[in-house]
Amino acid sequence: MRMSLRLIVSLVMAVTFVSVAFAIYQVQADNRARRNELEKRAQVLAESLQETVQPLLAKGEQANLERIVERFGNRERLVGVAIYDLQGHPVLTTPNLATRVGQLPALDPEVLQGNGWDRFFSTSQGETYVYAVPVRGQAGVIGALAVFHDASYISAQNASMWRDTFTHILVQMLLIATITLLIVRASMERPISRMAQWLHDLRAGISPPNPDLPAEHVFKPLTREVTHLAASLRSARATAEEEARLREAADSLWTAERLRVYQQDALGDSRLFVVSNREPYEHVERGGNIEVLVPASGLVTAMEPILRACSGTWIAHGAGDADHQTVDSHDRLAVPPDEPQYTLRRVWLTEQEEERYYYGFSNEGLWPLCHIAHTRPIFRSEDWEAYREVNAKFAEAVLDEMSGVERPTVLVQDYHFALLPRLIKERRPDARVAIFWHIPWPNPEAFGICPWQSDLLEGLLGADLIGFHIQSHCTNFLETIDRTLESRIEWERFAVNRGGHFTLVRPFPISVEFKDDGDRDAPERPPLLKRLDLDFDYLGIGVDRLDYTKGIPERFRGIERFLEKYPTYQGRFSFVQIGAPSRTHIGRYQGLIAEVEAEAERINRRFQAKHWKPIVFLKRHHDHQEIEPCYRFADLCLVTSLHDGMNLVAKEFVASRADESGVLILSAFTGASRELEDALVVNPYDTDQLADSIWRALEMNPRERRDRMRQMRRIVKQHNIYRWAANLIGAASEIRLEMPKSATSQSESNRREQPARAVAL
Repeated sequence: MRMSLRLIVSLVMAVTFVSVAFAIYQVQADNRARRNELEKRAQVLAESLQETVQPLLAKGEQANLERIVERFGNRERLVGVAIYDLQGHPVLTTPNLATRVGQLPALDPEVLQGNGWDRFFSTSQGETYVYAVPVRGQAGVIGALAVFHDASYISAQNASMWRDTFTHILVQMLLIATITLLIVRASMERPISRMAQWLHDLRAGISPPNPDLPAEHVFKPLTREVTHLAASLRSARATAEEEARLREAADSLWTAERLRVYQQDALGDSRLFVVSNREPYEHVERGGNIEVLVPASGLVTAMEPILRACSGTWIAHGAGDADHQTVDSHDRLAVPPDEPQYTLRRVWLTEQEEERYYYGFSNEGLWPLCHIAHTRPIFRSEDWEAYREVNAKFAEAVLDEMSGVERPTVLVQDYHFALLPRLIKERRPDARVAIFWHIPWPNPEAFGICPWQSDLLEGLLGADLIGFHIQSHCTNFLETIDRTLESRIEWERFAVNRGGHFTLVRPFPISVEFKDDGDRDAPERPPLLKRLDLDFDYLGIGVDRLDYTKGIPERFRGIERFLEKYPTYQGRFSFVQIGAPSRTHIGRYQGLIAEVEAEAERINRRFQAKHWKPIVFLKRHHDHQEIEPCYRFADLCLVTSLHDGMNLVAKEFVASRADESGVLILSAFTGASRELEDALVVNPYDTDQLADSIWRALEMNPRERRDRMRQMRRIVKQHNIYRWAANLIGAASEIRLEMPKSATSQSESNRREQPARAVAL
């Protein structure tokens, strides 16, 4: 009601101001028009009388002059006429002129000099207008003629206009107040009341899933925020119910809320900072508009839920062509865009830095070196220099973000930043620094190929904690340290003592977010598959970055062999390969794309029929909303990596199968195969084994299929991404930092030069 009153008062005041201003202008304009009209009428009358009076006054014909003067005494709005002599005294006037006007005004001398003259003056009867002209004889001016008009009607009409104006304003006020009240109630109060009732019902747990929220443009921001609030309330209620259920069942499932509470307890006042090359949200310009993309990355899939839960800061390379347009003056922005929960800090790299640090040293050097996927690593000195410079640039950004934060916790991600832990630790010895290596760590002989292996290992040992996916990678790393650097390896605790600084090395099998709220009914064919217009009875799916470590050509050859060995599935089984192009600047990746396309075309030419083909290759980025329904619809998922750290596609497929159906065929060379033992584990180089595994998956007894998937889902559910983060954060928080004694008495700037020592607990 108060809002309606304020709106009505504001509108009334605005309309009143406009109406009064317009009335003032109109009254003034009409006043000028009436005066001009009166002046013109008086001038015409005076000039016409001038021609008549002029000869009579010159001859002294008094009687005729009196008749003329008297004749003009009874006209409308004409008060009278007066004739003046050369001294400016009236010699002849209309009867009653003096009574109506009072004392006649003295003539202006200019009239007797031959010029016209006029003026408005006030009398007891109201305002009067006089206009005078000279009367000429043969010898020159012999007198003057003055015409007097009643001008009071002008003021009367002005007053009448003001009365009409204020009457109109009053009527308008009443109409505006009434109409505004009706509009507010119909267009604002009722929708807001519906929204309020919906929120009330939502709090009570009886809200419909699709409320009738206002769709008008003015309500869109409010509707959007209320929708997000409702989603948050539902999520909070679901989390609370799940936590209550878990407490009742004495379960140990990790959730976002549990991680948030655990992180607060474990880290206390410390803030969490994550560093990675890949950013979680990328802004690109398309058709004049800025769009948001979520990059296809297992790291993003894993880390994003953690940052949402912990409200930390993610520091990453801003690679989108519109990234600069979306950050503030400190290169920060709040993400996710629809519901900000943490901060993204972007670091800018030049094209040359990106080319040499990322495509060069990281992905032509370290990536093939660690994966041992039969691609020769390439090391160039200029790439190494760029790698060092970019690590230093990221270190400055991290230190800037941590400024003023006591005892921060930093989680460095992946092989792009092997030098970063020591760079941070040297400047902030009070920080707990952990790095997680998302790819495999090779044996010492293989890693020894790198010309700068000592520098990389020194940088990594600046961390207090180093994490790998599986224990064998930890062992390989410690053996590499043992053969390369002067240090003491404590094998019983898996720790490295280098110059008094301890670095713990632990396995942390990464996972995905597990949502146990999927549809357990048989899924319909998803839109992505409907657009393909294919006939098939059975569907297999593969989802990968287009990388030579993923074994996609080997996968296709396994499908070809399957169709050869089991021809009854020709025309019935199709495989959809979703491949996101990656690192296309590198020649090996360009060759891989051509090889994958050629293999798909070759196999299709051999087997395809009119409305069926065995392999569909979709070469573009697809978001999770497109892929997840395909996971649920497929009969099997093929993960055939030649060498992989974990491979989260396997766990995403398992997490999506709420129907407890589907079969996972998994490479033995993935970290996931150590956990998901109920998958059909294969050697991707063994084409016949791969073909037989596809046949076995399609022919598997439904009960066995359900038991296998149920067991894998239990593992992924219990060991989800939140548990991985909790283990990593917990291990980092348990490290006791021993500050150098000199640091306690030094200034901050001096203290940063002293590295802290991590003590393995």
